[in-house]
Order: sequence, then C-alpha cells, then structure tokens
Amino acid sequence: MVAATALLPALGLIAYNEIANRRQRTAEINAQALQASRLASSELGRVLEGTRSLLVAVSALPAVAELDAINCTSVLKRVADRLTMTGAILVMNTTMKLVCDSQGNPAGLDFSDRSYVREALHAPDMFVGEYTVSKLTQRAVLPVSIPLTRDGQIVGVIATGIRLDWLQARVTEWGISGKSAITIADRNGVIIARQPLPERFVGTRIPDNYQYLVRAPQPGTLEVKSQDGTERIIGYHPVSPTNPLYVSAGLATSEAFSDVNRLTLTSFSMLILSTILAFIAASFVGNRFFLKPIYRIVGVLEDWKKGDTSSRTCMSPHGNELGLVGNSIDQLLDELEQRLAAVEAAEERRNLLSRELNHRVKNTLAIVGAIARQTFNSTDDRFTSFAQRLGALSRGYDLLLAKEGNGGDMETVIRNTLTPYESSDRQWFRIEGPPLPVDPEVGLALSLIVHELATNATKYGALRSEQGHVEIKWRSEGDRIVLRWSEHNGPPVTVPKMEGFGSKLIRRAFPSNLMPEVYMAYAPEGLQFQLSFNDIVAGLDQPKTA
Repeated sequence: MVAATALLPALGLIAYNEIANRRQRTAEINAQALQASRLASSELGRVLEGTRSLLVAVSALPAVAELDAINCTSVLKRVADRLTMTGAILVMNTTMKLVCDSQGNPAGLDFSDRSYVREALHAPDMFVGEYTVSKLTQRAVLPVSIPLTRDGQIVGVIATGIRLDWLQARVTEWGISGKSAITIADRNGVIIARQPLPERFVGTRIPDNYQYLVRAPQPGTLEVKSQDGTERIIGYHPVSPTNPLYVSAGLATSEAFSDVNRLTLTSFSMLILSTILAFIAASFVGNRFFLKPIYRIVGVLEDWKKGDTSSRTCMSPHGNELGLVGNSIDQLLDELEQRLAAVEAAEERRNLLSRELNHRVKNTLAIVGAIARQTFNSTDDRFTSFAQRLGALSRGYDLLLAKEGNGGDMETVIRNTLTPYESSDRQWFRIEGPPLPVDPEVGLALSLIVHELATNATKYGALRSEQGHVEIKWRSEGDRIVLRWSEHNGPPVTVPKMEGFGSKLIRRAFPSNLMPEVYMAYAPEGLQFQLSFNDIVAGLDQPKTA
C-alpha cells in the first residue's frame, strides 16, 4: 500500500503529460491539416488560372474572334495538340451552338443543356462548372468557360475541360503519404479528385452529413471518420466567390498520434516496471525491517498473555525505530516482572497474615464460647441461641478466610450457613440462583442474616412443620443483588408485637455503604423476606469512564 501510494505522483505526472501532449499534438495536427488544404487550394488556383490564360489567349485569335468556322477549327487543333491538361477547346455563338472546336466536329451542335455554357454568357469572367462527362470526348472533365467578346459585346462562349485523369495524376504527385487523404469536389459536392482510392470515390457525392462543409462560411478543421473507415483530422477550404472548388486535406489520427502513443506506452511500461520493482523492494524491505520486528514484538506480547513472562524481543535500540520500540518493551516487561515478583511476595505475606488472623479469630470465638458456657446455664435457650449465632459467625470466617481474603461464592456461603439445619431424610431448603462472588464483608453479613432467618423458621416458621420448606432465590439486577427468602406450608404466621434481637440483626447486619434495602412480610403461608444491596464485585469489574 505504501509503495502504491508513493507511485501515485508519478501516475499523476504521466496522466498530466499525456493530456498536455495530446492537446498540443491535436493543435499541431489541426494546423497541419488546415495548412495542407490551403496549399492544395492554392495549387488548384494556379491550375485554374493557367486554364483561364489559355482561354483568354484563344479568344484573341482572329479566326476565333471573328467566329470563322473554317479557319477556327485548324487553329484550335494546333493549340490543343500541345496541351495535356485539357480536352477539346470549343467555340459557341450566343445561341449556344457549336461554331468550331479542336476536334473538327460539325458546326451547329447544341450545347444549351450545359450549364457552364449558359452561365458563361452572363459571367464577367471565367466560370468553373461541375463534374461533367464531355459530350465530345466522353471523358470526365471539369468544364471551364469564358465569354467571347468583340467590341465590348458578347458574341459567344469559349470553353474547355480540365481532364480529371490529369488532375488526379497531379494530386497523386503531391505526395500524400500513409493514410492521409486529399479530396477535391465541385460546388455541388461531387468529388472530382481524391487520394487515396480515386477509383472508388471520384464521381460520387460527399455524404450528406458533411455537405455543409462544402459551403461553410470559412475554412476550418474537423475530426471525422472518412468513408474509407479511417479516422482523420481534416482541414477544409469551402467553395466561395474566389474559390470555385472545395478542398480538404486529412491526416490519419493513428499516424499523427503515433509518437504520442509510443511515448505513452513507454511511460506506462516504465511505470508498470517501476511498480513491480517497488512492490518487490517494499516486500523485501517491509518483511526484513518492518513486518519481522513487528511480529517479533507481537509474539512476545502473546507469550506474556499465555503466562511466559521470560519472553523478550532482545532487539537492539540502535538498529531502527522498531528496534527502539522493542528494546523499550523489553525494559517495560523487565519492570513488570519485578513488580509481579514483588506482588507475589506481598500476596504470600498477606496470605500468611490471613491464615494467622483466621487462627486467632477462631481461637477468640472458641474462648468467647467457653466464657459463655461457664457464665450461662447450658440448658438456657438464650445460651443456645447465642452459641448458634457464634457458630454461624465461625463458619462464615472459616469459609471466607479459607479463600485467603478474596471472598466466597454466594451459594456456598448460604449452604454452609444452613448446614446445621439440614436433614438427611428430607430437603428443607430449595436454593436457586446464578453464581455470584461476594466480598468478605458481604459474606459475613449474609451468613449472619441467613442464620437468623433459619433460626426463626425453626422456632416459629416453616421448619416447624413436616410439610414446610423454604425457597431461597437470588438474582443480579444491574449493579445490585436481590435475595428472596420465602417460607411455605408452615404454621400460621403472626406479626411479632415487638422487634427482637434477631430482627434487629437482620436489618443492621449489612454495611451501610452497600445501600441495603430490607423488606419483610408476614404472609399467612409464611415469612416473605427480601434483601437487595449494591454488588461491590460487579462495580469493580465495570470499566471506568471519564
């Protein structure tokens, strides 16, 4: 990706040069095509001017000027025999009847059907006609005529025809190369000369969709697809009062843009080669200097996740930036390992102190029990109740301190507290709830509350009846834990007239910072008790937010 991004400027530069070169080359080709059409039009102008000079010279001959049919024929024949450009030379009177010609045809032949004869009788100077098949020679010619005057009066018409085979030979001599083209057409758009493929197009009409070019207001250029299927940029000179013929010169775009296309192909080939080399170099350099060090660092971190704290990158900080990163990670891991060792040592000392505390608390509870036994009558109900509560407290400490200060599981705390009240022949308690870890402080309070509830149920509630049982359920609701104690099928329950020590213990056992809420209902079917409090463990597990 980095290599590809680095090549984008080069690609942009090539694209810019391509567009600029093509625009420049297009302007050059348009200028060349227009110049070629201007040169061709000038060459045709010289041909027409030479033909006009010929006709003017013929009109000055006495036999022609006097319309002397006998002498006129021999004079015109001598003149025509020296010419290759034109066909027959004709002299006609004002009735457009043949007077004489260079081929000795009989006088009186009617030419009134020829537009170049009719137009010459009213033209101030030379008139150039359209593509015509000569009535006398049966050859395709471009007729040219001038009025014959005598004493300022028009007395007839002198005409000849520029042979189109001669004109085609001249166009071919202009040296049209490759797929370039020259097209010459009359005022009606009929092609009178073309290079290449004259045999296919001479005598045909320029397609209708390009006829507008024949009488366009001014010369210009256009990109077209010619009738031979070649795409060309043509320069054209339309028919005008000073230019009786349409001329177009076309340059094939495939040849005109060959140098540009070759340069483009070379540029893109070099770009592709550079891209391939860049990717190869990037792959080698990236693997050697980037990917391998990164994989090495990631591998060390993965080893640490799996518990291998001895794994290191062993990278030198003097190689490159990634080496510096790897070395910094090694230093960080060394420090973390030292801290973990310190934490383990502190944890071991704490566990030792916890076990010592457990031992001393149990000894203290045993001493308290012995003092109570010696102080009170062992058959006294108050001593029995005190001993049971002291036993529940001791079992709570046994459970929680056995976890080395990490707390216990809610179900384990409840079941251990209820162990003295269980029976081998029947199930008094139905315990149900999800696994929930509890804080040591919560576990102690919970064991005391459950013990008091079980004691009350034994004395006054469901555990007095053979059919009675207790349902204990808990659930987690967001960041609070809800515990329900429901007694069923016991003796009728009455609301106590005064609150005893057990009830006070139940209400006050939980730490106030956990926001405990206690609900007790003395329903006919048995005591209904609910306790809810903040879940410290869940709160600690929640991610901190700013």
